[in-house]
Amino acid sequence: MNIDQSQENSPSLDFYGGVLGALLPFLLFVIGVIAIALSGAPDERGFWPVLIFALGLGLLLCKDRTAYSEVVVSGMSEKIVMIMIMAWILASIIGVLMTLTGFVDALLWLSSLLHLTGSGFTISTFVICCIVSLSTGSSFATILICTPLFYPTGGMLGAYLPALAGAIIGGATFGDFVAPISDTTIASALSQNAEIGATVKSRLKYVFPAAILALVGYGIVSYGNSTTAQALETQHLGDPRGLPMLLVPAYIIYLFLKGKHLLHGLLFGVLLGTFLGLALNLLPWSQVLSLDLENFVAKSFIIDGINRAVGLSIFTILLMGLVAGLKASGLMNTLVDFATARAKTEKQAEGWIVAVMSIAVLLTTHSIVAILMVTDFTKKTGEALAVSKIRRANLLSLIACIFPFVLPYFIPVILMANMTNTGQEFGISPVSPIEIGLYNFMAWGLLLMTMVTLVSGWGRNKMNKEQM
Repeated sequence: MNIDQSQENSPSLDFYGGVLGALLPFLLFVIGVIAIALSGAPDERGFWPVLIFALGLGLLLCKDRTAYSEVVVSGMSEKIVMIMIMAWILASIIGVLMTLTGFVDALLWLSSLLHLTGSGFTISTFVICCIVSLSTGSSFATILICTPLFYPTGGMLGAYLPALAGAIIGGATFGDFVAPISDTTIASALSQNAEIGATVKSRLKYVFPAAILALVGYGIVSYGNSTTAQALETQHLGDPRGLPMLLVPAYIIYLFLKGKHLLHGLLFGVLLGTFLGLALNLLPWSQVLSLDLENFVAKSFIIDGINRAVGLSIFTILLMGLVAGLKASGLMNTLVDFATARAKTEKQAEGWIVAVMSIAVLLTTHSIVAILMVTDFTKKTGEALAVSKIRRANLLSLIACIFPFVLPYFIPVILMANMTNTGQEFGISPVSPIEIGLYNFMAWGLLLMTMVTLVSGWGRNKMNKEQM
């Protein structure tokens, strides 16, 4: 991600039942989402009723219902929410545009020329997505740009769909953890007064073993489950005419590398893609805008793209309102005070930093919000018990890049599941949020590295005194 995050002071809320009363609405949401995801929910629209009932339960349990209502609306209207929704709308428009202009067919033609099978394409997709996320520093942008291009193509080449989706979000996870311009990297390092360059360098020992494990995992799973027969049938499909449309994602990535705003890059991508499509006769004017006067409707690839983003956008608005109510309960402050009193040694301090950050991420569903919430606790505890600033920053980022990328109620996973719907036009089935999390081998690799780091103390003694 590459989005500014600001926290606003919100009033404190009291709930009937105390801590349990504050948690019950969120627990209802989590249980409902997991149950629906396990049953194979078609998309995130199935989560809307759960969120509405969770908000209703929060309203019933809050002692000051007017204050609760104001907190929920404030959470829904935060700047971060609007930025994400606009980004998803623009990216969905680009996805529809790239499909209409034949770019997927062009990728299919190129893949057949290179003799890539389903398993080979999945591995290549992971590597490419790692490069894109490392270049842009944005996990959201990586998912939004890469999924409409690689998911339908890989599906037509016979790739194992859960592994293919996992490879895309796995590549996005890679950059979110280690890219110097990732907001996760920036937030974790600056919150602990650590130098970003030194912090990124120190993360190589975590990210490369995890990436190697992910590559092996994708290779094994893809090789055993790819549909070779379907891949062979597609060797004669494809059309190279859409290859010039590669300029669109390339230009977007270029703008991100120049430090342009997320919306700047995506909106210019829409404009460039529309111009190229029209100039190359890949996009008819009727797809840009046409009027069906008999049915009183307008038709456009832009309208189709916006419609694709509606489900995820409403989900995000409702979720941010629910999380705002939980944050205002003061639960995190109670947890931080509890942990502060119990961290007595360097190893215990690291364990509590990981534990408190984990709970903050699980309850706020947003990594940057979680980092900001535990900043003071992490800094004071780490300084008191000699945990270096870089090591503290790394522990925060490790957790921030695990749970949001594997659990089915987090926005990156929901977004990835939503974007797999781009394959339906080609007869490629979407993937559920549960499967996406299970097959994000990059995030699971980072979890393994976190456990090794905590248990063995690996890397702890390598920090010099200047980094304390």
